Amino acid sequence: MVDTVILWLRRDLRLADNPALSRALSGAGRLVPLYIHCPAEEGRWRAGAASRWWLHHSLAALDRAFRERGSRLLIARGEDSLTELRRIATACGATRICWARRYEPATRATDARTELALRADGLRCDSVEGNLLFEPWDLATEANGPYRVFSAYWRRAVTRLTLPVIEPAPTALPPAPSDLGALSVDELGLLPRVRWDTGLAHAWTPGEDGAQARASAFIDGPLATYAAKRDRPGVLGTSRLSPHLHFGEIGPRQLVRMIADRGLVLDEGPAEPYVRELGWREFAYHLIHHFPHTTDEPLDERFAAFPWREDETLLAAWQRGRTGIPLIDAGLRELWKTGWMHNRVRMAAASLLTKNLRQPWQAGARWFWDTLVDADLASNTLGWQWTAGCGADAAPYFRIFNPVRQGERFDPTGDYVRRWCPELARLPARFIHQPWAAPAGVLTDAGIRLGSDYPQPIVDLAASRREALAAWETIKNQA
Repeated sequence: MVDTVILWLRRDLRLADNPALSRALSGAGRLVPLYIHCPAEEGRWRAGAASRWWLHHSLAALDRAFRERGSRLLIARGEDSLTELRRIATACGATRICWARRYEPATRATDARTELALRADGLRCDSVEGNLLFEPWDLATEANGPYRVFSAYWRRAVTRLTLPVIEPAPTALPPAPSDLGALSVDELGLLPRVRWDTGLAHAWTPGEDGAQARASAFIDGPLATYAAKRDRPGVLGTSRLSPHLHFGEIGPRQLVRMIADRGLVLDEGPAEPYVRELGWREFAYHLIHHFPHTTDEPLDERFAAFPWREDETLLAAWQRGRTGIPLIDAGLRELWKTGWMHNRVRMAAASLLTKNLRQPWQAGARWFWDTLVDADLASNTLGWQWTAGCGADAAPYFRIFNPVRQGERFDPTGDYVRRWCPELARLPARFIHQPWAAPAGVLTDAGIRLGSDYPQPIVDLAASRREALAAWETIKNQA
């Protein structure tokens, strides 16, 4: 009898170096590549609009890749994955199901229940490592506990970092059954009804081919100057691979191998700062595994009593890029247009929201979740709790980014601000990051009326800093 194997694809939308695909092909006579759209299983953190846009195009690209090799991607939709897996396994006579593990709290619990039920049905289940260098439970402190400080975590990780052997994409695949009632990707309704996604389409090429092209361009170019330019939002100094990594269109193992194949050493020289950034992604998954409550609650329990001052008007101004603070507004407008924001600006924007405006970090995390194409629950949680001062290895609460100084340091000529806040384009660099400090004549020459053409700042940076520190004093000594 021909052994039919279901390859259950989720966050590993690629053919090259896909452990689940390799496991499924081992001994398979027939392969059923399957994606099940089941947002209910993601709990409170269902994919946002930008992520759904990316998923649509990534699935379409993956289906093309399967078809080029004699197969196709089957797409199903349901309230729970188990029902669909059982239906399809029965219809095609599958004896085995393979998938790559997920690590978010809700999906991890769902996967555990699903595997138990499928095994009880008599199906063989193979869950393999996911889209990481290390499984989240692989590394532990000397006391056999989880790490809460990145530097200690990464020192340990580097000692275990090996050069992986990468399996190429198969050149041919067994044909998939044609009578399983599969949907088209369009039927999932992932694209917006009001087409606001033009900027995303211009900025990105979702799919494995797009991931490989972007990785090669980065490793052969900006990687050499990554340490010097990664904090400059106005230049192409970062990899912009985060959405491709999130959807598993490329894996960190592949990136490590590509870097090494260029003759670069992973833990020193020009490659080291970027490999360490991959380490931060690993650390985020380590944390979300050991502290699953932190997707919604602070790791530092003192912050449960922090005196946030929730204000929908302030939050909306921040979301729209209308704070009157150019670096922040440029970042939020870049995010809305392209589904991405430079990491240096993300930190400054998050600091302004949580400290100067004293809005809860969860509100910012939710906005990023809906608007980022690289919205990743582990990394999003780590980033917001780090900036808010309430997470693992967090920036001390009293570290409050000054967005004017950040702009002057990392966007000294104002090119980034001029691109995303064109109403400020004629301001001299001296005033581009604080137009409120410009003399009236300079504003007139630049064609700017503050409060009309561009908003006045919605917050006094110095006064709000003092208020944030006073708020911190009310909780810092709590047990």
